[in-house]
Amino acid sequence: MTKQRGMSIPTAALVLILATPVASWGLIGDLTNEEARQLAAEGVELDYAIRPVSLGPVGDRIVGVLACIGVIGALALLVRDTYTCRLDSRWWRVLLPLVGAGVVVGFTWRVLTAGGIGANIGAGLIIIFGGPLLAVLLIAAAVAALHLHLTRARRNGSNSD
Repeated sequence: MTKQRGMSIPTAALVLILATPVASWGLIGDLTNEEARQLAAEGVELDYAIRPVSLGPVGDRIVGVLACIGVIGALALLVRDTYTCRLDSRWWRVLLPLVGAGVVVGFTWRVLTAGGIGANIGAGLIIIFGGPLLAVLLIAAAVAALHLHLTRARRNGSNSD
């Protein structure tokens, strides 16, 4: 039996799926516009659709960098395992929509937590357009996973005859 180093394929997939929203959140950065930042510096209280949670500038940067490292590492492992045929390439039909959904979630969080004066129009737009986009991506991943499962079940059923 050979000793396996590093992450297993399911662990890498899980890291990719969970770290993608945080990585996109970190890469996008605060979407509060410059005018609102200047007003906040003058003591004006900003309005938020959702008040942001922050670990401070350094803490937020560290979380974002660690998430990016997780995404890059998991992607590298999954691509390598696809190339060496340890990972069935059909699994990318499940993973890619989930990664896309993670990017949508990270972007949505940044829009919803952007400070402003008055109404946050972006929050309304992201709910109207981002919600259905997220639903489509999650349904696409579920359909691909179901198709992969049924294909495997049919193949295993025909092999047992």
